[in-house]
Amino acid sequence: MADIENNITAGQAPEATTAAAPSAKPAFSPRGRGARGGAGRPGGRPGGPGGNRGPRPPRAKSEFDQKMINIRRVARVVAGGRRFSFSVAIIIGNKKGKVGVGLGKAGDTTLAIDKAVRDAKKHMITINLTKDTSIAHEVDAKYCAARVSLMPARGRGLVAGSSVRPVLELGGVTNVVAKIHSGSKNGLNNARAAIEALKQLKA
Repeated sequence: MADIENNITAGQAPEATTAAAPSAKPAFSPRGRGARGGAGRPGGRPGGPGGNRGPRPPRAKSEFDQKMINIRRVARVVAGGRRFSFSVAIIIGNKKGKVGVGLGKAGDTTLAIDKAVRDAKKHMITINLTKDTSIAHEVDAKYCAARVSLMPARGRGLVAGSSVRPVLELGGVTNVVAKIHSGSKNGLNNARAAIEALKQLKA
């Protein structure tokens, strides 16, 4: 004790007699959760060359409009029983002279619709329209039990029924009177009969 008092009197600091204080806690690493490294994307995953990723751009709208004729649940008999699927018939067109009818089958309605749209695009036709978006002459066609006739009618607009009307609408045909001469209620056959009639048009 006397030595310590002499050192204090002489102006010297006393020697440390206790253990050193624990070191301070290291600073928060910037690579922790919420501030990861990369190309400057705070609070997200490591950024790439594109930087912060914004919302997805909307899908480009198709040039073709579509109209569903019917959707049915069909069954296929196999050794283990019945397997059900969906059958979809669709008409697509750009209302500028292009139209097509397609049929698609799949276990899901979404897949069936996609198949029907691809089939309609595959069998799309181009209609020979006049200046007033009508047809040049009368045409008549038959598909299975469906029989359809198309007649030009200036100033009448579009006079048609059943599935023949959406075929003409999506094809951009106006001032036409359509008649179904058969008793068939099958919308797909009536639409395909209208397509066969439009194929006979001459420029």
